[in-house]
Amino acid sequence: MRNKLLSDLTQAMKNQDKETLSVLRMVKGAIQLEEINNKHEVTDDEFIGVVSKQIKTRKESIVEFEKAGRNDLVEQTTKEIEILNKYMPEQLSEEEVLKVIDEAFNTIKPQSNKDMGKLMGYVNPILRGKADMSFVSKTIKEKLDNM
Repeated sequence: MRNKLLSDLTQAMKNQDKETLSVLRMVKGAIQLEEINNKHEVTDDEFIGVVSKQIKTRKESIVEFEKAGRNDLVEQTTKEIEILNKYMPEQLSEEEVLKVIDEAFNTIKPQSNKDMGKLMGYVNPILRGKADMSFVSKTIKEKLDNM
């Protein structure tokens, strides 16, 4: 994944694609920071985690930009998310995510909301990078509340 990012970065420079270049440089910087913090080269899972954080941050920014009525920034940030999504694994459908959540409930057999951590611990390795974890968390919490 890292090599794909670096080759795309080089290609964006050659094509003088400033928008893509800017986003890829930010991701490269975040990955380098992660490598410095962990004292080793990032794995593909860690790479996906970094890109996922970048997407999450931008989604949060879009909410704030919409509140402020800054449609120009909403549009720009949406384009950045599209660029970042190229480096994410294919996203699972809502149905597939719900199936994994049901599997977690059947395996762990939670008794109360206190088991939220156990459930998240079960689904996190399976769904990380492949699903919106805020949706997963919200769905598990609702399911626990309805027990």
